[in-house]
Amino acid sequence: MTAALISRGKGRRAAAALGAVTLGLLTLSACQQPTALATVTVGTTTVTAEVTPGCDGDGKSLDQKTLKECISKKGGDTLTVRPGEKVRVGVDPEVAKAGWFVIGAQPLMRAPSTETYRTFDADDLFKQTNPATGQTGSLDEVTLLVAQAGKNAGEGPVAMWHVNLKQKD
Repeated sequence: MTAALISRGKGRRAAAALGAVTLGLLTLSACQQPTALATVTVGTTTVTAEVTPGCDGDGKSLDQKTLKECISKKGGDTLTVRPGEKVRVGVDPEVAKAGWFVIGAQPLMRAPSTETYRTFDADDLFKQTNPATGQTGSLDEVTLLVAQAGKNAGEGPVAMWHVNLKQKD
């Protein structure tokens, strides 16, 4: 009888352990996948941004209305940038694989990058050209926009991250 009780106790413990593992797996599968991040570094200061709320197409290109709204949004964090400094932008490997680009006061890249990290001159981020006159000026503040490219050529971005940059003399 003692052997039967011990055996039954082991069975209960095994069943309880199996139940705990199953519950843990169910809990994990119910969690959302972590959002991709964009990281912007100026000097020794780094800001890590999640996709800007309302600017995640969940794998699909943003529609025109959403795209216009997202372009005009501001970032949550602000980095101070001095003239001549380098601004480093990094993205998660899944974003790099899809392709991504950066816009400061104007677009900075001719084609989407598939690298996880790029460096930009701060002066280029704040430079703005007047399309009517062709004259170039510099802004004091700009929202740095990082965008994941659409899956096909000509499609709009799939997701956007925003970080504010403020120029300091």
